[in-house]
Amino acid sequence: MDSAPPSSYQGHRYPVEIISHYVWLYHRFPLSFREVEELMLQRGVLVSHETIRRWCAKFGQTYANGLRHRRLWPGDTWHLDEAFIKINGEPHYLWRVVDADGDVLDILVQNRRDTAAARCFFRRLLKKTRTVPRVVVTDRLRSYGAAHREVMPSVEHRSHKGLNNRAENSHQPTRQRERAMKGFRSTGGAQRFLAAFSGISPRFRPRRHLMTAPEYRAEMTVRFAIWDQVTGAAAVPTAA
Repeated sequence: MDSAPPSSYQGHRYPVEIISHYVWLYHRFPLSFREVEELMLQRGVLVSHETIRRWCAKFGQTYANGLRHRRLWPGDTWHLDEAFIKINGEPHYLWRVVDADGDVLDILVQNRRDTAAARCFFRRLLKKTRTVPRVVVTDRLRSYGAAHREVMPSVEHRSHKGLNNRAENSHQPTRQRERAMKGFRSTGGAQRFLAAFSGISPRFRPRRHLMTAPEYRAEMTVRFAIWDQVTGAAAVPTAA
């Protein structure tokens, strides 16, 4: 079952539909915990920013995992890219892979950008997705080629900066959040947040420019229904 187990909500003062909505707001929009608190206060719901932080830490990854499990099998073309981020002023790299539909398959924060780091990411991908792509597309970073030959030599590797716009564009929402959060404080904290964020936020960012307004609303209705199923809010009886 993809929904969060009912036992995980035991002991919480607020019902699942409130908790899941706070977690959705924080991961979907570039808002701080205090801004989410203020936004919901205007609607008459009083929850402290510290409680919101705990809810996001406890449920964010669970919800993200549920959404990933609801996806169809990932496409056979994977786009990989790495982006520079700062954690407490120190340089780190955010490795990310998306499929041809733009769905984020995985992210990994590392402090290196060499062959060992690329190899680690490749192995993590194969283990997590339990599938092998037909094609991997990367930029011209030589570490990708060396890791590819070692970990997945049978997979076609296309190395060209112009082919990898899909992966590069997927970093933009992360940049927005990084600015809103005024940077990350620890490697572990960055990995935990970005893993949940990458599993939740893209699910509510369909390619709207390819849809008519009715198509967009219909698509979002489906995605909200899936969110309710994954979080367990769909099982909550509605008051008459």
